[in-house]
Order: sequence, then structure tokens, then C-alpha cells
Amino acid sequence: MDRIAWQNPKRERSRAVTARTKSKRTSFQANQEEFKLRCAWLYYVEGMTQEQVAHNLGISRLKVLRLLAATRDEGTVQVIINSQAQSFLALQRALEKHLGLYEAVVVPASDQGEATIASVVGYAAARFLSDQVSDGLSVGIGWGGSLQACMRALTWREAEGLTVVSLLGGLTRASAYNPSSVAWRLADFYQSELYQITAPVFVPDEGLAEALWAQEDFRQLRERARSVDIALLSVGDVSTQASIFRRGILQPEDGKSLRDAGAVGDVLCHFVDQTGVVIDHPVNRRVMAIDPTVLRQVPKVVIASGGVRKVQAIRAGLLATGARMLITDVAAANALLELPPVERTRS
Repeated sequence: MDRIAWQNPKRERSRAVTARTKSKRTSFQANQEEFKLRCAWLYYVEGMTQEQVAHNLGISRLKVLRLLAATRDEGTVQVIINSQAQSFLALQRALEKHLGLYEAVVVPASDQGEATIASVVGYAAARFLSDQVSDGLSVGIGWGGSLQACMRALTWREAEGLTVVSLLGGLTRASAYNPSSVAWRLADFYQSELYQITAPVFVPDEGLAEALWAQEDFRQLRERARSVDIALLSVGDVSTQASIFRRGILQPEDGKSLRDAGAVGDVLCHFVDQTGVVIDHPVNRRVMAIDPTVLRQVPKVVIASGGVRKVQAIRAGLLATGARMLITDVAAANALLELPPVERTRS
């Protein structure tokens, strides 16, 4: 007799059911995989919202969340940060650690021309400042090419009780490069109250500067500068290319004398050495501007400056003011990393 006739019918039926079950399970798993892929494709590639994906697939938003999480966990979907963005992030983090900053913003510059650097750094500063604008905010403002560019890129926000404090005096002649013009433009843009040092940024002699600072209005303005919420400023170097000499605010012989005395840059028209100390020099004794060390009491001090030429001045400016935020360009950021690190006291 044929052997097959002697096999147990129940066992054969059981094997058949098992085979069909396995087939269904395999089919179900395949469908689930396809379903997850469709979900991921719609969300990550076609840019649908989770609600739109749920509607398209006829499932709940919670189910969409679970499917998307599964694709990431299984490695079907991998999140990759753009290599250029990743390098910028790494540079910013390195700069924060090296200079003891809370935040560094590094922007690309297509070339190292002064106007280009000022434009891109100024734009980044404008984005930062525009985001900070709120009711009752008080802003201390400096000057420089980056801040002039910043004023051209501000975003309007409604804010009541906004106050702008100019941190330095101006020029006796009208000029687009007047140090006090940046504060005026900021106040005009946001239609806010403005406090200014109504005196030339450099007066003829030390005695006149002392007499002016003794005036009640100037004393009050100095105190007001100490209590601003944000101080935004730029720095300058002491080369012959620096705006303060090119614009005739100071003479070339002043620059040489300052360099000989150890100055590496100016912060609010106060000339500082590489450690951020305001040097003992006649020019510093006749300046009508807030001493940068006063800003150490300000909660948020931001320096917006770029260019390799200014790296010594930037580092000195951070030390002089206690600034914990820096907005600069890539080339300057890399050059700053080659300088000695900045040691900060915990605060």
C-alpha cells in the first residue's frame, strides 16, 4: 500500500493551516514595511505634514508618529546634517569653548573684503537684535561698519517702551559714518526713545572731557548705560586701514602712538591692549564714550565684528567688556582659534 495513505489526516490539515498562516504573516509584514516606507516618503521627501500623511494613508496621526519613529529606529530613515552646516556648527562650538562664550554665530563671507564682511556680519547681528526686541527693552549701541549694515537689515517688531542708549559721542560735522548715527537709526526704526552723548566722540583735551562727564546729564547717561538689557557693539583695530583713522576721527600719528603704547584695538573708541585693559594714553583720556569695562555689568553683551585683521581686537574686546556672545565670519573665527584661549571666571 502506498505510504501516503497511512499519514495522519489531522496532521496534514495542521501543516496546511500553518503554511497558510506563515504566508499571511509574511504578506502582512511586507505590507507593513511598505506602509512605513510610504509614510516616511510622504513626510520626509514630499514634505507633507503629519496630519496630511494620516489623511493620505487613512490612519490616525498617532499611527503616523509611531511609523515615523519606527523608520528612524530601524535605520530605514537616517537624519544627516548637511556637511557645510555641520562644519559651521563645529566651528561655532569650538569658538565658544576657546573664548568662553555662551554663544558664537559664524557666518560665511564670499570674500574677505571689508564691505562684504561688514555686510554679512551686520545681517546676522540684525537677525539677532530683531529677535530680541520686546516691550520695555533697553539697548546700548556702539558703531562701526558691521552695525551700520545691521541697521539696514532690521526686522520691524512692535514694542512699547523700547529705549536706545548711544554708547559713544559723535562728530561735529554731518556724516554717514558719524559714530552716533547708528543709535539714531536704531531708535528711528523702532520709533523708540533715544539717549545720546551730545558731545564730540573725542574732545580737544582731558580737562574738557572731565568737565563734561561731571555734568548731571552725562552722569545719568553713564548710569543708564550700566543698566541696559543688551549692549551691541563692534570693535576696530589700530592699523592704518581702521575706519577711525581713515575717516579722520583720529590722526595717523595718533595710531602710531597708540600702537607703540601696546594698543591692539578700540572698543567704544577706548584703546585696549591684548588683555582687554584700557591703556594709559592721552587719546583715552579725552574720549566721550562709555568705558567698555562698564558693560561687564550688562546681562547680555554682544560683539559683532569680522575680518582676520581684527582678530586681536575682537579677543581684546571680549576681555574688556566681558561679552559672552560673538558674531563673526569664518576666516576670523579660524584665526581666533589660533590665539590663546580666553579664561573666564564662572558666572
